[in-house]
Amino acid sequence: MDDIKEQVLQQLQRVVQRVWDSNSLYRRKMEELNILPEDIRSMDDFKKLPLTTKQDLRDSYPLGMLACPKEQVVRLHASSGTTGKPTFVPYTQKDIDMWRKCMAERLETAGVRSSDVFQIILGYGLFTGALGFHYGAEQLGAMVIPSGGGFTDRQLLLMEDAGTTVFTSTPSYALYLAERIEKENLRARLRLRLAILGGEAWTEDLGEQIENMLGVTVINSYGLSEIMGPGVAMECPEKQGMHFNEQHFYIETIDPKRGTPLPDGDLGEMVVTTLTKEAFPLVRYRTRDLSSLRTEPCPCGQKGKRINRVAGRNDDMLIIRGVNIFPSQVEAALAHVGGITLHYRIEVCDRNGMPDLTVVCESQNLLAETEKKLLMEQAICVLKENLGIRVNVRIEDPEALGRHEGKALRVLHVA
Repeated sequence: MDDIKEQVLQQLQRVVQRVWDSNSLYRRKMEELNILPEDIRSMDDFKKLPLTTKQDLRDSYPLGMLACPKEQVVRLHASSGTTGKPTFVPYTQKDIDMWRKCMAERLETAGVRSSDVFQIILGYGLFTGALGFHYGAEQLGAMVIPSGGGFTDRQLLLMEDAGTTVFTSTPSYALYLAERIEKENLRARLRLRLAILGGEAWTEDLGEQIENMLGVTVINSYGLSEIMGPGVAMECPEKQGMHFNEQHFYIETIDPKRGTPLPDGDLGEMVVTTLTKEAFPLVRYRTRDLSSLRTEPCPCGQKGKRINRVAGRNDDMLIIRGVNIFPSQVEAALAHVGGITLHYRIEVCDRNGMPDLTVVCESQNLLAETEKKLLMEQAICVLKENLGIRVNVRIEDPEALGRHEGKALRVLHVA
């Protein structure tokens, strides 16, 4: 174990020296703290380094954080941004090859085999999701169907005619597919056995619902464009946390308010350092994703730390009457209300100078107004028990909220 820690420390030292030599932003932030690369002699020293934020990436737009000659860049992806400009993520050929290898390792961990027919129901383009799964599945020798996002009728046709055994999508779209398959009595004609879901926070209850509707094993996947794309971490069928490759990523958790390191096992914001990326290495990058690290052995036999299910994002948190509320908590509560679907929306408005919250959800069947009222009262009670405060609930008719091909819009601020 000491040998492994020493190897990780040496990798971290090399990354710190690399960003010091190639990146003026990192150099300036380290100089402000009077830290030189040679000062990093231990893991405790490393955790004194400044944190990197999404704003740092925006301030360096378009390629201010590039750590290699531009001529070595063979690919440019991007993550979305609220400012209207994306955050560019450059890759060298070595980065692409590493991404393919990492993704194949994680898919193998999830249970994907060369005999599988793998349907990728994610958008292709600047978004990294689809291509990451595409590379990894091909590396394993699986048959890949690059069906892209949306066009549900076509997705179902491909599933049946091509004999899809594995698919990947967002959890919200997977739920919609499951509803369509159930409604059209397609399950017996499909060969699905595995669904790998990611791209948004979701609960075990939602996963279990999809498993029951489709007869598949649902696997949790984690990644983000700035770090690499999908393939950073993924569950094995034991579902005891998401495995990640410690040769490529160093992951720690911090107190999201104070920015101080937390011990393994404590819930906090994940901070990731890339150990092998050439074009776009990141040191102590704040993901805004809240999770914890597991260190006990996994029943599957793989060694190393694992990431617990992401509980939510710092910027998703709502403070209602002094109580912190995440969309995932609302989803977990709604799973225990019979008669509604897990398609929902959280509406936040200003009421007398204070934020007020309404949970909008759908009934599974058309209901009379008296039945809606009873269901609403039941949902209010369950939400109060789980959230600790009373919130408003509105029950809509089936499919009134629409369906999303990508990430679902969970929080809506209304006037």
